[in-house]
Amino acid sequence: MTIPNALHDPLTYAIPFFIAFMALEIVSLRAFAHDEPDRYRGVEYTDSRSSILAGLGSLVVNSGARILALVGYAALFAITPLRGDVLGDTRRWYTWLFVILLVDLVWYLYHRASHRVRIMWAGHQAHHNSQYFNLTTAVRQKWNPWFELLFWVPLPLLGIPPWLIFFTFSINLIFQFFVHTERIGLLPRPIELVFNTPSHHRVHHASDKDYLDKNYAGILIIWDRMFGTYAEEKFRPTYGLTKNYDTSNPFRLQYHEYAAMWADLRRAGGLREKVAVVFGPPGRSVEREVVAAAPVQN
Repeated sequence: MTIPNALHDPLTYAIPFFIAFMALEIVSLRAFAHDEPDRYRGVEYTDSRSSILAGLGSLVVNSGARILALVGYAALFAITPLRGDVLGDTRRWYTWLFVILLVDLVWYLYHRASHRVRIMWAGHQAHHNSQYFNLTTAVRQKWNPWFELLFWVPLPLLGIPPWLIFFTFSINLIFQFFVHTERIGLLPRPIELVFNTPSHHRVHHASDKDYLDKNYAGILIIWDRMFGTYAEEKFRPTYGLTKNYDTSNPFRLQYHEYAAMWADLRRAGGLREKVAVVFGPPGRSVEREVVAAAPVQN
């Protein structure tokens, strides 16, 4: 398979449907604005424009990054002794099922790490810095996919063809688009038990203390249930970051956390503190303030 054929990405073909559903959601929100004023607050023009601009920028950056990653994955696939084994036999239905499950698990692990390691969070936070939650928020994607692509490195070594990695990951992202909405409440319990749903993902985008760092799922919520990161939606979330960044500038929305991390890195004292700034959890801030000594009381 040549690189151009391998880049016939289902995500690209899904874009017209994304646009149609975003428009449908906005019409729905406007139609019920008087009956459901709280839900209508879930959309705002400037915020949606920022999300769409982030999505367009992500298409450009990620297309180039994927070409480079595809070359690297192809090299790894060529040297693995597992090439041609069961994971590479796409004629079998169970191969597709297993790869979809494996890619979904890798997504969970990457997604969880991107919330717990600051340098990874610096890129991922772009998807979370909207204070609204709707289908335009789904396309508010990062322009820094480098750590994400590193997480897929074991997959070609397991004998999974690189094109299949990208194909199944795109299916994963298409699924995730539809969980970014407040227009859908709770689904039937069996679905809520197994799959990521709008209810589960609303929790993930919340800045409320009870909801922080929960529900990292892509397609299956079972990973969160298994690894102790699941939280049920009990009240309407407060969306955005714990400290929101008030701007609609797409470059600042993408890179402000890198700037904050660099400032903390410069203020950090020794090597240990510098490593903690870069690889520790988000929210860490290094302050270097000189406190004047209190006058001696006689």
